[in-house]
Amino acid sequence: MSNPVDKLPVTRSVAQPARIYSIAKRALDLVVGGLALIVTSPLLGFTALAVRVTMGRPVLFGQQRPGRGGRLFTIHKFRTMTAARDAHGQLLRDEQRLTRTGHLIRSFSLDELPQLWNVLRGDLSLVGPRPLLVEYLSLYTPEQARRHEVPPGITGWAQVKGRNALSWEEKFALDTWYVDHRGLWLDVWILVLTVGQVFQRKGIAQPGRATMDEFRGSPERGASAGESRGG
Repeated sequence: MSNPVDKLPVTRSVAQPARIYSIAKRALDLVVGGLALIVTSPLLGFTALAVRVTMGRPVLFGQQRPGRGGRLFTIHKFRTMTAARDAHGQLLRDEQRLTRTGHLIRSFSLDELPQLWNVLRGDLSLVGPRPLLVEYLSLYTPEQARRHEVPPGITGWAQVKGRNALSWEEKFALDTWYVDHRGLWLDVWILVLTVGQVFQRKGIAQPGRATMDEFRGSPERGASAGESRGG
């Protein structure tokens, strides 16, 4: 598979004045996010019922994630996994905990629908780098950490360019490209591509995995840390 990062322009320029873009982006979030919440409300109800019947309570999964500037907020998703643990009390691997209903929900990205409420609250935008785990913050290189210069999103440039089929380094490069080239028309284009991505059901998980391997830091960061300790 060709590396999508190799095809990106190397120039850095935000397409629109920051203030105008921020106002327009928030308006887009409120209008499209609100309409999407209304239109998908029957689907939200059906998915909630399916989770309740097959996995019990709670129906929603909440977790702290870092947003713009590293500010923490609680993200909500439909549950797709059980809390099954091994004899030592450790959670089993994702593929062992993912239920059949959960797999179906994930295959159409229905687990992300509750995040529309996060969009209306202002925690998330419709488009932006995906909010990842809090423990990843200390593992980023300075360049990768720039993904937190903008609000996180339900979908993003990395999601429409391969999603979990990409390596972490490819994802982060696409995230920082978006930070440097963000604009309203790019956001609209990403939303359009996302619709196609959902129906094609591509890149939902790494090959052979239920989701994606945990991020443990990039090789260049480890090399830099080693040089610092050696010095």
